[in-house]
Amino acid sequence: MWAVLPGEVALAVCLVAGVRIPGAVLLGAEALVMGVLALEVYVMWPLYAVRRRAGDTRREAGLSAVRAVVPVAVRRLLVHELRALHSLGLWVLRRRHRIPEGARPFSYTEPQTGIMWTFVFVSVVETVVLALVIPWPLVHAILLVVDVYGIVIVLALQAACVTRPHLVEADGSLRLRYGALFDLRVPAAVIAAARVDRRFPGGGLLRIDEDGTLDLAVGSQTTVTVELTEPVEFVRPLGRRCSARTLRFNADDPRAAVAALVRPPPTPTAPSTPALAPPLTPERTAPSSTPGPPA
Repeated sequence: MWAVLPGEVALAVCLVAGVRIPGAVLLGAEALVMGVLALEVYVMWPLYAVRRRAGDTRREAGLSAVRAVVPVAVRRLLVHELRALHSLGLWVLRRRHRIPEGARPFSYTEPQTGIMWTFVFVSVVETVVLALVIPWPLVHAILLVVDVYGIVIVLALQAACVTRPHLVEADGSLRLRYGALFDLRVPAAVIAAARVDRRFPGGGLLRIDEDGTLDLAVGSQTTVTVELTEPVEFVRPLGRRCSARTLRFNADDPRAAVAALVRPPPTPTAPSTPALAPPLTPERTAPSSTPGPPA
């Protein structure tokens, strides 16, 4: 399947570019694609039927069959890409992704913004230069599609980071995100301490030490460290499950993020005591005007 689909895409690019392709080649390519699709249906149909007999809905059974055939890394990469393209639309509309009422967003894109725009500029220059240098129409069309798609993906990755910031929600819980690739929720009850702590870890975007420390670096740096009372589980971008007890991440305003995480709980107000009534004074009685008994 992974050999046939790229060939089908290349064939479509050739047809769009106006390249003459013999009818036998077209017929053979389409027959090969139909054979691969028939093989996929042959493999997934028994899995789908088993799940339907178990009581699943059609959607649940179909998703279960796809999960059994398509590797989890491929599924997650496809989902990440679709979410990034959706974030590009949100970015154009100047919206953010799912920020609940009372939550405080904290951006983290400052260390990588310059690098991303440099990638975009270099990709545009490369596209223009290759269009002027390459004389073969077929190669020019293929490279044009690849270059334009690469520019869109770089913009979508940056847009996903802008529209999906870190969140400190109203109940004190923490949500760490990196675009559409990573999402970790930390309940407020397990947050023990938070502090400003600028570090420069190596190893790319996501690194987990043997002592259970997670580094979610942006531009090869982290600025906030959060200590937890117990480990929290999360899913890496390609589907592997891990856990961490110390979180290090980047925030453009680390002091504000730490202040939001360590804010003291509201102090309970003392119950009001009713005001005491003034003491009663004995009433003065006027002398009686009735004459007393005779002596």
